[in-house]
Amino acid sequence: QVQLVESGGGLVQAGGSLRLSCAASGRTYSTIAIGWFRQAPGKEREFVAAISWSGGSTAYADSVKGRFTISRDNAKNTVYLQMNSLKSEDTAVYYCASDPQGVDTTEAWYAYWGQGTQVTVSS
Repeated sequence: QVQLVESGGGLVQAGGSLRLSCAASGRTYSTIAIGWFRQAPGKEREFVAAISWSGGSTAYADSVKGRFTISRDNAKNTVYLQMNSLKSEDTAVYYCASDPQGVDTTEAWYAYWGQGTQVTVSS
């Protein structure tokens, strides 16, 4: 199994920044990609960004392109999500998940999930 722990969420004003971290442990060799998803109250969970564990391939949702940047530190088994120019509509619980296949935007392909971290953007 792969264990994932998110951190870095919090309350920030619109226009501000936050950096989320996703620390992976366990059978990380089986992880090909890490993705970030988010779920706002009353809405379905949606894809935010993903990065391959070794190749550096990335994918972003249109709603966050140009504002969010996903990166990784393989030495620390950690993936980061730098979020800039935050908007109230970015308010959600953010989850990271591991994908044994590759960079995917569909959550069904992700096998293991963290517990989530709350991001609240005040307007």
